[in-house]
Amino acid sequence: MHGDSAYGLWTLVILNSAIFIFFAFSFAKPQTKTDWRSFGAFSAFIIALFTEMYGFPLTIYFLSGWLAEKYPGVDFLSHENGHLLHTLLGFDGNPHFDPLHLASNILIVLGFFLLASAWNVLHKAQQTRSLATTGWYARCRHPQYIAFIMIMFGFLLQWPTLPTLVMFPVLVVVYVRLAKREERMALEEFGDVYRRYMESTPGWIPKLSTDKTASTY
Repeated sequence: MHGDSAYGLWTLVILNSAIFIFFAFSFAKPQTKTDWRSFGAFSAFIIALFTEMYGFPLTIYFLSGWLAEKYPGVDFLSHENGHLLHTLLGFDGNPHFDPLHLASNILIVLGFFLLASAWNVLHKAQQTRSLATTGWYARCRHPQYIAFIMIMFGFLLQWPTLPTLVMFPVLVVVYVRLAKREERMALEEFGDVYRRYMESTPGWIPKLSTDKTASTY
């Protein structure tokens, strides 16, 4: 890499990965094996993301021939041009203020907010061995997984890479399977109570209004 490369900054890779993983950990507070699996998958995505953002730009090297032909004179080893969607979609100005980056920030912030709210309700229910049906769990059955997906998709909008583009759908499938596994366990533990909850509460798309009788499940 030449002297003005924005990569090879492994301290930033470690620092940013640690900050976001710790931030998510402080909200999620994984306790069960299922909790740790979902958190571990999210952590792998974050590490892969920041490795390419500041460490080694695998995607840019892989696409270097096409990028050089399509965008001659653009230095893709500068950090700003590493925002590939900003360049590919023809946005002008600072990439940190283009519509995709702003939407990304909103998704990430809302995702962490949802994660904190959802896990707070879930862990209180786990402590009392009851069914989580309040808060965001009154609107949908899997808000914690929706939060992880929102955060990952938000990061993809501002810094897509080949590894994270491959990982994202795989992790969505992982979360869907974890959700189904949790529901089977909930059916075994709560029986008809959970069946009624499933009938009145959507799995993945939150409903706008909550059922006033949700707390009676």
